Amino acid sequence: MSLVRLNIKGISYSQTQSGAYALVLSEVNGNRTLPIVIGAFEAQSIAIALEKEIKPPRPLTHDLFKSFADRFHIIIKQVIIHKLVDGVFYSSLICERDNIEEIIDTRTSDAIALATRFNAPIFTYENILDKAGIYLKIKDELSTEKENIGIESLIEETPIQESSFSKDTLKQLNEKLEKAVQDEDYELAAKIRDEITKRSSK
Repeated sequence: MSLVRLNIKGISYSQTQSGAYALVLSEVNGNRTLPIVIGAFEAQSIAIALEKEIKPPRPLTHDLFKSFADRFHIIIKQVIIHKLVDGVFYSSLICERDNIEEIIDTRTSDAIALATRFNAPIFTYENILDKAGIYLKIKDELSTEKENIGIESLIEETPIQESSFSKDTLKQLNEKLEKAVQDEDYELAAKIRDEITKRSSK
């Protein structure tokens, strides 16, 4: 079975499972996406790894794993999402130390969180994309050739609301951003950062 490389397209709130998120992966040379339901902690960890500007005051679990691996010269070469059973994805970490390769079983959400920290490529098999992939149309509308696992609604955009920071100055926003990071409220920090970025681009 041939491997297909994936990129992280985004993370959105799950519309069907309270407290869950949809991690959306897209194939590099194609128009299919692979949505995977993950927990809030894993979603936060992946988002922080992708947001280079936000540095936690204390290492998260996946940051600790990265520091541990670096200390003992272990690298993650790639992540493979290798199985899908009853809507649950199974993954493996392909690791290497002293030119010896090891395969470690892992939850897919943890695998992606670690891949972002090691800059490791993410792959899945063609048959998994055939079974669970969603085709992306030109206008970013999503459809499926056949009903698979009922995940279309997980990647609907949440309504855009007026920013609650619209009356704050840039100085106030930067102060709030610093406090949010210190308080480890990364969801709030990301929203403040987006407001700062939006104003800076004007």
